[in-house]
Amino acid sequence: QVDRSVAVIKPRQPFLEWLKNMPGYDLDLTLDQLRMDCTVLLIPEFGEPEEAVNYIDDIYLEIFEAELGSWYEDEATWPAGRSLRLFWEWFDVELHSTVIDTLEE
Repeated sequence: QVDRSVAVIKPRQPFLEWLKNMPGYDLDLTLDQLRMDCTVLLIPEFGEPEEAVNYIDDIYLEIFEAELGSWYEDEATWPAGRSLRLFWEWFDVELHSTVIDTLEE
């Protein structure tokens, strides 16, 4: 077992709408498809879910910009005013407390 928790960052509909409005976007992507292969973050171990949420709140901008940048590197295409509130409107965050490393190394 690893002394970490996990946060899974799952895009919501507003993120998909932003994607669909990007220049040159030509994918036929559904929200379910977008949410199938998501970013997973190792975060510090927490006793209470609220502590993990507070940790995500502290690093939300880094997460938000990494998610946007994974699709479009040009920051001019990113939404302005990337607030904490906007982050939570654009993403669900699944928190998991048990992480097991199955590799020997």
